[in-house]
Amino acid sequence: MFRPIRRKEKEMPLQKAQALLQKGRRGVLAVNGDDGYPYAVPINYFYSCEAQKIYFHSARAGHKFDALCACDKVCFTVYGNETRRENDWAPLVQCAIAFGRCRPVQPGPAAAALLRQLALKYYPSEQEVDEEIARCGSAAQIFEITIEHLSGKEIHER
Repeated sequence: MFRPIRRKEKEMPLQKAQALLQKGRRGVLAVNGDDGYPYAVPINYFYSCEAQKIYFHSARAGHKFDALCACDKVCFTVYGNETRRENDWAPLVQCAIAFGRCRPVQPGPAAAALLRQLALKYYPSEQEVDEEIARCGSAAQIFEITIEHLSGKEIHER
């Protein structure tokens, strides 16, 4: 169902793609938007290697929310780990691309725990996480992407 990477010499092992998902701070979520137009938006997220799922939050209204309610198929891309070889102007960049199904996590203790885990990745302290969740956490909708296909590659940008 999912296409293999065409340029096999650029393909990264699955473990490296998972490591990039684990380490990355932002990714681009692509959904089926209005009138058949794709809609791709940068998001904060966290990846659970154990569950093989990506989690993020959203408001309960808007383009992204409406698109996810209409169609659960998504693509999520993270890129980074830019390095340079000695005496080479062009960097090497890694990317991980995940295809999967996205669903809202029902409000409750599980969703609250996921929101807290997401916030801990970005906020400098647990106290700030707790304060922010107390202030506006009830407005957040947690989503989970169940990964159906994951691939990664390293590209020399020349």
